[in-house]
Amino acid sequence: MILRPWLRLPSLALTASFFGHVAIASSASHHELSLPSYHYGAPIRVECMNRSSETGEHVSLPDSPTHEIQWIPFPICNETSSPLEFRYGIEEEKNCTIPMISDPFFHLLEFYVHADAPLACRLPARPPPHIEVVGQRQPEQEYIPLVFALAGTLQLSHMHISTHMNVLLHSTPKQHVYPHDSGVLDSATAYSTSPLTHMEGGDTVRLVIGDPLPFKFSVRWFPTPALPKTEGRVEWQGMGGHIYASTVFYSLLSFGAGVVVAGAYFFGVILPKRLKGRTLGGATPLGYGVGVGNGWGYSGGGQKRAID
Repeated sequence: MILRPWLRLPSLALTASFFGHVAIASSASHHELSLPSYHYGAPIRVECMNRSSETGEHVSLPDSPTHEIQWIPFPICNETSSPLEFRYGIEEEKNCTIPMISDPFFHLLEFYVHADAPLACRLPARPPPHIEVVGQRQPEQEYIPLVFALAGTLQLSHMHISTHMNVLLHSTPKQHVYPHDSGVLDSATAYSTSPLTHMEGGDTVRLVIGDPLPFKFSVRWFPTPALPKTEGRVEWQGMGGHIYASTVFYSLLSFGAGVVVAGAYFFGVILPKRLKGRTLGGATPLGYGVGVGNGWGYSGGGQKRAID
């Protein structure tokens, strides 16, 4: 069968188009794989939107034609002498005490607590690239938003702030080769806990200008954007796993119940069957039987045999 040239042209065009799409997809996939990822335990520094303490409005970069927002590091923590940072995949209870609240920062806290302006921060989704390819433009740094929902109450001369905050961090979905593998940030959130207990003490502090502000962060990680759930029951295991006192108690209780059931079955069913039809001397190693290796013996037909 002879194919005319005009019949072969569409197939060549389709083939070229197909391989063109494959090449583009392969290039995009290769580009994605070539981007850096966080290693387990890598530090991730928090930076926040700079705001005016008088109006609460965000501050733009000077001489920016597009009025680009100015981002500044989170206030320095007294425990580390550096701005707040989280470690990739590390679940921990982290303290960050701001040594002294200045007058401008106190007014910003009033905006945050009264929800006139959010404490809007961000985290770099990936670490910055360390390799520069000649002739190629460096990819722009990607960020994910992290808004601290800071709760409290305002008074005429002071304020109450709930200083304990839960921080939930999610990674992009990935088939991890090892339990602690590299990854990229997907999303994050943070919120105060028990904000209505300021009259009872606890993790809520009474704050005036010049006081320190002790934050406590409970950091939890999840390997996917979704919260883990099995048959409607949420499993709080994050990227690692947690063992609580209740888990140990129920494990010991289950083990004890298993031992009781196994013992009752052995002494009530198995042992009577083994003893049935045997004389005491032939069924125990204490009689005149000859041992057979498993602690039991057999009778010698009424005659004693010498044992070497």
